[in-house]
Amino acid sequence: MKESTVIVVGGGVIGAACAHYLVEAGRKVTLLEKDLFGQACSLRNCGYVCPSHALPLTEPGAIGMALRSMFKSNSPFSVKFRLDLRFALWLLGFARRCNEKDMLKGGKAIHPLLRSSMKLWRELMEKDQLPCEWKDKGLLYAYASQDKFDGYATTDRLLSEHFGESATRYDGESLIDLEPALKPGLAGGWHYEGDAHLRSDLLMASWKKNLESKGVEIHENCLFTGLLENPDGSVTISSTSNLFEGSHLIIATGALTPQLSDELGWRAPIEPGKGYSITMPRPKTCPEIPVIFPETRVGVTPFESDYRLGSIMEFAGYDESLNPKRYGLLLKGAEDYLREPRFEPDENIWYGWRPMTNDSIPIIGPCPGRKKVILATGHNMLGLSMATATGKLVMEMVTDSKPHIPLAPYSAERF
Repeated sequence: MKESTVIVVGGGVIGAACAHYLVEAGRKVTLLEKDLFGQACSLRNCGYVCPSHALPLTEPGAIGMALRSMFKSNSPFSVKFRLDLRFALWLLGFARRCNEKDMLKGGKAIHPLLRSSMKLWRELMEKDQLPCEWKDKGLLYAYASQDKFDGYATTDRLLSEHFGESATRYDGESLIDLEPALKPGLAGGWHYEGDAHLRSDLLMASWKKNLESKGVEIHENCLFTGLLENPDGSVTISSTSNLFEGSHLIIATGALTPQLSDELGWRAPIEPGKGYSITMPRPKTCPEIPVIFPETRVGVTPFESDYRLGSIMEFAGYDESLNPKRYGLLLKGAEDYLREPRFEPDENIWYGWRPMTNDSIPIIGPCPGRKKVILATGHNMLGLSMATATGKLVMEMVTDSKPHIPLAPYSAERF
């Protein structure tokens, strides 16, 4: 019956997690994806599951860095100038929050999702055995500059005091003892041992099979085109392939959510933040621990058969091009840190649009003016890390259960 069916729009990691917890709770689930399941930003990201990423991007000084980047073609954080009032207002909202008080407030909203998700990911991996190369290796921050390495101690102290996320410090050559793939001569590193990583493309492929085996109907190449809320409380969804009826509609469309403003009657305050990755065979001297180089904003993720360089943040609207200068920064940003930063040939050069809110907090909850529409979007750079807790929260809303973490910080009404 339509009352027991929930329709999920979006076949990325957030949509998959929503479908998972809904079907586990006994609901019938129909998932619509405009392209192919598990593509877009869920396909070839760095794969970090990282409770240590509790602090939002709205750190003191971030707006100055963003403005300076507009005039630097080689900046890892790039803002393309354009006449766009919505983006200007987004930037203004971001700038207002670039202070320690708001940064910590944002962290208080982000961290419960991260901690809950890590617990739920571990339960999911144990129960469903999804083959995705899950590894408990932690996450390492490596620095070349002594000043910046020492300066990170302030951030680590904030994470430890406010969120219980503390790193082990490695100075000088002790860092090479921990991770021999790094070049000698680096200042040091900070290792968050409670983080993990996985290979996202394998996750999404195995999760699709798992969901279908539990009865989830997945419709690919099926574009959501309209919504009707019926007098009996149900919803009717139109698409390019069919009409679907159900009790609730879940919007898990990431960076594309603003493009659904006509269908929803509300525009999500989200900007696409373009990130890149390069996947290549494992070099002979390959890291075993995922590493981030904060000075160049490049991340490295080792997998069993290859490895990936990723990151970069480019605000250029919905630009679909692969800019060689941008992904070239990934290679350049790893050269000073790794003994073998590259092993040719490149297997894949990829980009994805991250759904960026100006407070770094996702939007999880009812769509304004739509009682039966639940938003699960705006996860910024942490969609994978927040996916399972988001899916469980959506299930709890649909089933009128008590939320396992407070919902108020994620409300769409906060903007």
